[in-house]
Amino acid sequence: MRVLIVTHYFYPERSRINDLAVGLSERGHEVTVYSPIPSYPEGRFYPGYGFFQGRRGKFHGMRVLRFPVIPRGSGSRVRLFIEYASAALMSSLLAPAYCRDTYDVTFVFEASPVSVGLPAVVLKRLRSIPIVFWILDLWPDTLEAVGGIRSPFILRPVERFVRFLYDHCDRILISSNGFRAGVEKAGYRGPIDYFPNWVEAEYLAAPNSRDPLPELPEGFRIMFAGNIGESQDFETILCAAEWLRDKDIHWLVLGDGRAASWVRQEIARRQLAGRVHLLGRFPGSMMAPFFQQADVLLATLRRAPAFALTAPGKLQSYLASGKPIIAAMDGEGGQMIEDAGAGFAVPASSPAKLVDCVETLYRMSADERGKLGASGRAYCEEHFDRGRLLSRLEGVLQEAVGG
Repeated sequence: MRVLIVTHYFYPERSRINDLAVGLSERGHEVTVYSPIPSYPEGRFYPGYGFFQGRRGKFHGMRVLRFPVIPRGSGSRVRLFIEYASAALMSSLLAPAYCRDTYDVTFVFEASPVSVGLPAVVLKRLRSIPIVFWILDLWPDTLEAVGGIRSPFILRPVERFVRFLYDHCDRILISSNGFRAGVEKAGYRGPIDYFPNWVEAEYLAAPNSRDPLPELPEGFRIMFAGNIGESQDFETILCAAEWLRDKDIHWLVLGDGRAASWVRQEIARRQLAGRVHLLGRFPGSMMAPFFQQADVLLATLRRAPAFALTAPGKLQSYLASGKPIIAAMDGEGGQMIEDAGAGFAVPASSPAKLVDCVETLYRMSADERGKLGASGRAYCEEHFDRGRLLSRLEGVLQEAVGG
């Protein structure tokens, strides 16, 4: 098949779509990627890219077409809106000129914003290319939860826009079963398939990194990896760290994000410099070796109805590590960890419950924690195997082409 992937994020940005594109290409499909000039998460263009630089390139032999976008800069709501709006406008205007080859199907990777699907609709109307739409963030629920937007004057137009996008889709994939009701509520009556995130091979292989890890503090290590933002509820993490400051427990944070400066200020204000360690961002190849140095892996989401519907993609990577996991979140994410027998789920935004859970794992023996990790690893291999999920995706794409 000739597959056009439309995405708001792509290499050198870290995103699961990178691995999916490689997987389809390795299986003999002709893959082209249509994406903005990369700027996430720093908010500025990566070296070698610009409005008139790096607009066409290659990634593992695939063609990558880049359209200009106004980067988010500091990441304020206004700048974020400008980025999303400029991406929607430029991608739609340039799609007919940029994506001139013949494609059998368009695959949309919808990790916010939902407007990433607009150029796919343009191409479908002009050239009747079927659309398979993979939802990782459910709009407008995500807009309300992450952006704090409550105004019906904003949410209602977004709802109508989402309905417009869904009406043009031939198949919709959902990364969480919790999204199904929202998609149906938006009026979509076509096929909806559950298609979860998979675990990358690097997490299942023996940890190996060419780059040396930084020296980590001795003691009981709780490791968080990923975006540092409002959604990740660092207030709860810091409160728990305060209550446990007298124990030999260290909270290691891998990643960066809009809330990182606030977290640094709070670490200083709460005098947690010896307990909470912001290690910064590292290449994906270093994540598996880092995870092996942890006693427990931590995933958090603040309390919001939209977040209860989703399971963060990093949970699959956590499960593959063979380490016990604490999921401080409601709904789908916590249920996954409990189903896997990989650790404990506690309610979102509940520091006291998180403290109780940490103390339970702290008192466990290494063998007891190892059994939890092994259970999670086995669950991951059974349910989130990359090869099986790619085969399922191939079937969905072929059905969309033939349907």
